[in-house]
Amino acid sequence: MPTTKLQISNQSPETLKVLQAEVQQRYQQLQSEGLSLDLTRGKPASDQLDLSNKLDGILEGDYSCADPDVRNYGTVWGIPEARQLGAEILGTSAEEVMAAGNASLTLMFFTVLYHMQHGCNGPDSAWSKNPNAKMIFPVPGYDRHFTICETLGLDMVTVPMNDDGPDMDAVEELVRTDPDIIGLWGVPKYSNPTGCVYSAETIDRIAALGKIAKPNLKVLLDNAYAVHDLTDPARQLANIADAARRHDSLDSIWQFASTSKVTFSGSGISWIASSPENLQDFAKYIVAAFIGFDRVNQLRHVRMLPNLEAVTAHMAKHRDLLRPKFDVVLETLGNELNEDFGTWNQPEGGYFLSFDSNPGLASTIIALAADAGVKLTPAGSAFPYKQDLQDCNIRLAPTAPPLAEITKAIEVFAVCVQLATLNSLV
Repeated sequence: MPTTKLQISNQSPETLKVLQAEVQQRYQQLQSEGLSLDLTRGKPASDQLDLSNKLDGILEGDYSCADPDVRNYGTVWGIPEARQLGAEILGTSAEEVMAAGNASLTLMFFTVLYHMQHGCNGPDSAWSKNPNAKMIFPVPGYDRHFTICETLGLDMVTVPMNDDGPDMDAVEELVRTDPDIIGLWGVPKYSNPTGCVYSAETIDRIAALGKIAKPNLKVLLDNAYAVHDLTDPARQLANIADAARRHDSLDSIWQFASTSKVTFSGSGISWIASSPENLQDFAKYIVAAFIGFDRVNQLRHVRMLPNLEAVTAHMAKHRDLLRPKFDVVLETLGNELNEDFGTWNQPEGGYFLSFDSNPGLASTIIALAADAGVKLTPAGSAFPYKQDLQDCNIRLAPTAPPLAEITKAIEVFAVCVQLATLNSLV
């Protein structure tokens, strides 16, 4: 690894050619190592999953809780203890929370489908009544949200993602001037992939959207990383439910969360929160598809994690495992690159790091990395329809591989950034 960063600003063409040849040689050396590394998926590593192994057998035959026998049929609302845990995580009341199965993505899909077909304010409010209905997305953003809208035929428009959240001037302008806008989607804490935390002002302005828009506009907030802190003390997120109550707009807010990166990703629990009136109507809709969710699994979780304090202590163990991985990524990028090659965020939580290359180079960098045995998320993934018009954003996910693999993979990535940049200049 070089002891000094490459300096390419104000260099002569001859010097740039020399640097290009040196980096090309280094790249070929890395190619020759026959690597097979993957930084595409933001999922927990096995040692993180091990932290929840005591879920197995935790009930010891005791299925008692505030509900009748959890082994039997229940309702779509989930057991009271699980609803209370979700309320603590999302900063609302248990009456405003439904506890469900392992995937908040399922709840998000059905929430959008519900608004498309049924409408939250009667049949005339169904989004499908408007063939030009559009959802606002701050970008870079989360590809799963885009997929839901694409699958259900909703158009998407974008606004910039700033350090304090969506560009709210742009959001409010769209809401006021475009009658086809029916919603805003976001990840308010440690946004995927930029890692930003929405400011208190941004949260307040989002809560107020329900007062400047027609009634069928809804805000969908995926709080997937509500407790996924990498720093201590952790960043705090302003309470959207409290802000919405101040603006008398709670009907416009839908929140989601899950334990997918808290316990077992494939067998956790998820939550949806909104006003009691919204949830009552939503429950009537989804009961056509679900008799109920896995209440035994919900009970397992609340036995291990009975309250937010227990969740916070549990997530501190996750932080101890994840922080070194993010540290090595940031250290390597800091050692190898400067602003001539790109910019990147300094994550305080979440599962991703967002890198912006010089315009037009993201696809090339990703292809170079693939040829050197390092798989990265496809270019444009953080934009609707995979259209990153600047072709610059790359999402890095340094959580699942072991530390040694991440160290090597991020070295390859940095060299690919250097090579693509120099190739574009020479």
